[in-house]
Amino acid sequence: MPLDGNGGYTVRRYTLDFDWRAPLTPFEAAATVSATATQALSRFDLDFAGNTLHTVTVDGVPVGAVRDGDELVVTPARPIPRGRAFTVRVAYTADPTLQRRRSDAITRYGWVPTPDGTVLYAQPDGAKMIFPADDHPSLRAPITFHITTPPELTAVANGRLVERVRRPDGRIRWTYDSEQPVAAQLVQMAIGKFTFVDRTGPRGLPLRDAVPRDLVADTEAYRSLTPEHLAWLEQHLGPYPFGRYGVLVGDTDLPVALESQSLAVLPRADLTGGRVDAERNLVHELTHHWTGDSVAIRRWSDLWLSEGHARYYERLYADTHGGADLEEVMRTAYEQHDQWRHDDGAPAEPTEPSLFRQIRYDGSALVLYALREEVGEDTFGRIERSWVKTYRGRAAGTQDFVALASAVAGRDLKPFLTPWLYGAHTPPMPGHPDWHVNRVQE
Repeated sequence: MPLDGNGGYTVRRYTLDFDWRAPLTPFEAAATVSATATQALSRFDLDFAGNTLHTVTVDGVPVGAVRDGDELVVTPARPIPRGRAFTVRVAYTADPTLQRRRSDAITRYGWVPTPDGTVLYAQPDGAKMIFPADDHPSLRAPITFHITTPPELTAVANGRLVERVRRPDGRIRWTYDSEQPVAAQLVQMAIGKFTFVDRTGPRGLPLRDAVPRDLVADTEAYRSLTPEHLAWLEQHLGPYPFGRYGVLVGDTDLPVALESQSLAVLPRADLTGGRVDAERNLVHELTHHWTGDSVAIRRWSDLWLSEGHARYYERLYADTHGGADLEEVMRTAYEQHDQWRHDDGAPAEPTEPSLFRQIRYDGSALVLYALREEVGEDTFGRIERSWVKTYRGRAAGTQDFVALASAVAGRDLKPFLTPWLYGAHTPPMPGHPDWHVNRVQE
């Protein structure tokens, strides 16, 4: 996705104003982007797709802006010098029917309707259908949300509820602050007939679930396990890296969960089925808050670091809580690894259409399992805790992981990890000479 993200400036904050009306109904919106020029700018781009553009201002002055595919090209009245702070305001009519489709695990993304509102699925590059953004996984900025709803509906978003105000016309204005910078793909803003369910996690961490009112009882058994999941993951990865967490139950048939930052989306089917599968999905999205949210990926080819870690700890949790044996799951993945590599690229070499396929999930968890078998469980644990601590709040990529793992292990792991991450064929599994790969049938 080479056109996603933009050069020439750094976003300092997004302020989003949404005047929500009804499901699938266009509504008035505005995005204010506070930025700093990193070079002299005679023009600059924002990622922005669909929606009906009204006006654009830079520092309060109306300016020229044209659509070029998914880019909004803005020409300020005067060039912006390097180092200068500036503010862009884009007013538009938002279209909550905007979606795009993929042929991998994402299936469809953008605005996803629910019976009485919406949830957002911005991953991988759908934020531009929601608001004008610098939409790249390595780029983050704090966000303020102002969301106005009819009085019978509730708005939720990343971070902390700052204010809820009833306007003279009876509508409710909700204000949320993300508290920490958020990548565009992890933005969440949902509207519906929600009930808030509050509880407390380890060390007093505030937890707040947002649940459709008629699903509160049906999903409580699994949502109530979040404190246990947090405690278990903290044993493996260290302290939870954000100031709060919650589960947003999506009243949608879309069978996709999403690690939106501090408010993970789990579709209702994930929380009303069997316990092992429900817990796997909950642990998967929670793990992303260490690897994928806090430690962002540097580029999309590094996605294995995000999805591989989430799948590995999901599988490890299941193994120790009544689910499938981790070794057997990894052995099955090992057998299929060459076929996955052939079809969808090696773990760190995806093609764009194959970005969210099995090689990035169990296929990438297998790389981490192989590393554990190579260096031993104690050293692997130190690598993992060092990874999330060293790069907390930063973006990191594959070579960063290889270098850090080598430093912690006290030996160069590049010769070991390179064929696992980039090779055309699956290397031998350390400690398991009896494991065999099913060779690809051309």
